[in-house]
Amino acid sequence: MSRIPGRVPSLTGDRARWRDTALAALVPLAACSVALAGLTTWTGAGKAGTPARVRVTDGRVLLPSAGVPETAAFFRLVNEGGSADRLTGVTSPRAPGGITLTRHRMNENNGASRSTTGSVAVPAGGTLTMTPSSVDLTVPTSPGSSGSPGSSGSSERWREGDLVPFTFEFRHTGPVEVLAVVQRPGTVSFP
Repeated sequence: MSRIPGRVPSLTGDRARWRDTALAALVPLAACSVALAGLTTWTGAGKAGTPARVRVTDGRVLLPSAGVPETAAFFRLVNEGGSADRLTGVTSPRAPGGITLTRHRMNENNGASRSTTGSVAVPAGGTLTMTPSSVDLTVPTSPGSSGSPGSSGSSERWREGDLVPFTFEFRHTGPVEVLAVVQRPGTVSFP
């Protein structure tokens, strides 16, 4: 029986090449399968392709302290849609000057700092709850450039239990109008 030299290494090389090719094809196939399974679940839940629908609830404004130039307001934003949205601004006819969206952070020495932010994300199917340690609204308590002293829009006239109208502007949902109740500091609970 005669042997053909060189034929055996060729078969071994062919097998290795086929194995490498199969493994290279398996990785994208597995990734596509995982993505398809996720999309199937998302579609089955009825959320695929639905637009953002943000609902604003649980509005609370802290009763302004005498002589303090600002107070805080807190809301819960619930996105019932299948797409994310962004809160881009808030206004109120009862708050002189501009309302500021503020983000709070704690540092390593347990000191707090706050910074103004232009917008805040509201995730698809998620909730954003404003708290003193996350995001809130800074509301001026005295007339600014857009009001005059003693005007009916001044927040200095707020009393506990008053309802204050706010309009939230979202990138996709559009304007959402909501009322917030004025409450004394210390009586408001946060999650």
